[in-house]
Amino acid sequence: MQQALEIEGRQHILVVDDEPFLCRTLSRLLGGRYQCDTAPGAEVALDLLRQRDYQLVVSDITMPGRNGLELLSEITAAQPSAAVVMISGLGTIESAIEAMRRGAFDYITKPFAPEQVEMAVERALKHQALVAANRQYEQNLEALVRARTEQLRQMNATVNAMFEDLYTNYRATLRALAAALEMRDVETRGHSERVVAYCLRLGQQLNLSDRAMVALEHGALLHDIGKIGTPDAILLKPGPLSPEEWQVMRRHIDHGVEILRGIDFLQEAIPVVTEHHEKWDGSGYPLGLKGEQISLGARIFAVADAVDAVTSARPYRAGRPFEAAVEELAAGVGAHFDPQVVAAFLAVPLDEWRQLRESVITNGHLEDVQQRGVRSLILSHKTGRLEFPY
Repeated sequence: MQQALEIEGRQHILVVDDEPFLCRTLSRLLGGRYQCDTAPGAEVALDLLRQRDYQLVVSDITMPGRNGLELLSEITAAQPSAAVVMISGLGTIESAIEAMRRGAFDYITKPFAPEQVEMAVERALKHQALVAANRQYEQNLEALVRARTEQLRQMNATVNAMFEDLYTNYRATLRALAAALEMRDVETRGHSERVVAYCLRLGQQLNLSDRAMVALEHGALLHDIGKIGTPDAILLKPGPLSPEEWQVMRRHIDHGVEILRGIDFLQEAIPVVTEHHEKWDGSGYPLGLKGEQISLGARIFAVADAVDAVTSARPYRAGRPFEAAVEELAAGVGAHFDPQVVAAFLAVPLDEWRQLRESVITNGHLEDVQQRGVRSLILSHKTGRLEFPY
């Protein structure tokens, strides 16, 4: 049993020569240390190569049929890790050199001494062992890299899912906060959700990026968050405000910016919160910005806010149809409103705006866009800040 294991563990050599005497001589010389098979020509050698792996092939160059150089190409293709030692007659040194160019490890010239063969075989097998070890190392490394890459992919997917779940809950909290704020003023109940829906549809019409859509949603949802700090006596006053009261009311913008300033996810919503009372002609507040000095998100919000104001009921009047909102926008284009954003609104059929208003209560508007935007936002926060297109 031990002897069989020792034989099985020995390196395999294939001797290929059309001279039977040379095959027997080499087989006896090498058979004591290695498992040695012989083949009288290239065809038999190829059959043996298909049946088992050899660490070394010792082959004559000049043989009938396929010669040793042709066999060398077949060996390289079939068993690239096998070393090859070519046997060359005195008149075929050029062929031996060509064999070396084609990938043979060494060559032996006839007539040769046994010690010469043993040394060439030993060197070739050491070389083959190094090549095989390196190949195995590369394969193991590739497998390790694949496994590690898959682990990282799964970890990344898990982290992304956690971020998405966290953001979904975070977004729900923001919406609850906006709803709680509107509870103070019955007149504006549902206003933020409707304006968000209109803003996102306009953003889609204007081809905003997914990340910009998320920031637009945040800004539209929280545009009046600063009114938390406005006294009820002013916020809910039924009549017109005095100049002093207007000063207090206008401070809701500063309050809103302060609230959002320390929240990383909401930094890109600040332009809408800051500028949603600015006007295209520069007559708005608090900064008197004009034209494209106003962030695109705030310009979109101005149109969406006006549309909701016209079409929503108030205690002192009924809501008017979307046709009236079109008239309002037409009257204010170039003064209050950005002409480009008004054009985007008009490019969407009024029936679609009516349906969007009705769909707000089901929370089904543009969820696919928002989900892509969430992923874009998560990616940007994981990899570093991206330039925001405002």
